[in-house]
Amino acid sequence: MIQAQIYIDKDELKGTKPLHQFIMQLLIDNGIAGATSFVGHSGFGRHHRLKQPAQQFSFDETPMLIVFIDEDKKVKVALTELRKQYRGGFIVTHIVEQW
Repeated sequence: MIQAQIYIDKDELKGTKPLHQFIMQLLIDNGIAGATSFVGHSGFGRHHRLKQPAQQFSFDETPMLIVFIDEDKKVKVALTELRKQYRGGFIVTHIVEQW
């Protein structure tokens, strides 16, 4: 099994739809067993600019993480389809065992 983690900004859009909703629907359409999204309190990326949207008067983008686990082939197919439609974000994968 493979666990995939997709790091994005919560307010990012894919067309007129929120990106996180677009990704969740793509995972459903690709038959992924389940996924969970998490909203971050703070974070930074390759530009090393700290994003802290919970602070008062902050206009920073809210960091978000989408995690899903499934059979190797299904995860690879879903990620390949995602990359065809969206090139941003940061994606990592790990081999995991189900207990």
